[in-house]
Amino acid sequence: MQNIHWGVIGCGNIAHQFARGIKKLDNCSIVAGASLTTGRAESFAKTHQIQSSYTNYQSLVNDPNVHAVYIATTHNFHFENIKLCLEKGKHVLCEKPFTINAEQSKTLAVLAKQNNCFMMECVWTRFLPTIQHLSQLLAQNVIGDVHTVKANFSICSKVDPGHRLRNKALAGGALLDLGIYPLTLASIVFGDTPSKIQSSAVMNEDGIDESSCYLLEYEHGQRAILSSSITEYAPNDGIISGSNGYIVIPNFLGAQELHVHINDQPSQILSFPFDEDDNFVFETSHAMECIRQNKCESDILPLNKTTAMMTLMDTLRKQWGLKYPGE
Repeated sequence: MQNIHWGVIGCGNIAHQFARGIKKLDNCSIVAGASLTTGRAESFAKTHQIQSSYTNYQSLVNDPNVHAVYIATTHNFHFENIKLCLEKGKHVLCEKPFTINAEQSKTLAVLAKQNNCFMMECVWTRFLPTIQHLSQLLAQNVIGDVHTVKANFSICSKVDPGHRLRNKALAGGALLDLGIYPLTLASIVFGDTPSKIQSSAVMNEDGIDESSCYLLEYEHGQRAILSSSITEYAPNDGIISGSNGYIVIPNFLGAQELHVHINDQPSQILSFPFDEDDNFVFETSHAMECIRQNKCESDILPLNKTTAMMTLMDTLRKQWGLKYPGE
């Protein structure tokens, strides 16, 4: 499959970012969009010169011209949307969080393999050139033994209570939407299995976490000190501290620079710039390469890493007593 035809389920803001990125890549195109909101799919198709628009998802997955589907619905619908695609033999690229809990992710991993479909979660940070280079530097031990990761992702979201960020029925809250990014940075540096997990959360009147902090400890004494919030402004930076220096990653989730500070040496700024429209290009390009190689999962973000992340976030939510409807 050289020329990959994409369908898009959910035609909101993030789907438009995906569509702009697709235009930067060769041998691929979006051929269909679907939304349950009246007029949204038609407007999406008109904006991006897409030939087909649907008012239901079943019609999109039944379209024989669609090879792979990008899912950009709210968190609570990811499981059923992915399942629908896999059952029709469509490859899947789904926005984070992949599902709302680990059990759903495990079920989908089995289904993807049964149907010989590629499936990957969209955590764009993992695929950025900056982060790929960071992994190389850490493998080369440039800052010595890594002891601590600190990272925060916060936004002050002044939105209505019904907005997906604040809506428990839509699996809202800081953790699944924002906290997954600092947790991802810790995973990149230390791996997926902390030996001790401590956390705290500020819950709103509707029972979702507005702000949350996570302290992860690992087998050899390393620590990740992480936080996220939808009610405050803060630097969204990452800091990796080692025995021989440290690395600062400004705006780490969309990282374009690494500031490397090694003891007794001049600091160094390593730049990997890209345009805003290229945000999703790296992960999408990787996914399509996997599809063309008949892989069922990514080697950068395999399904077991996605499930491990969901398991970690399940543990955090359990500490706060946070359950989503239907769990």
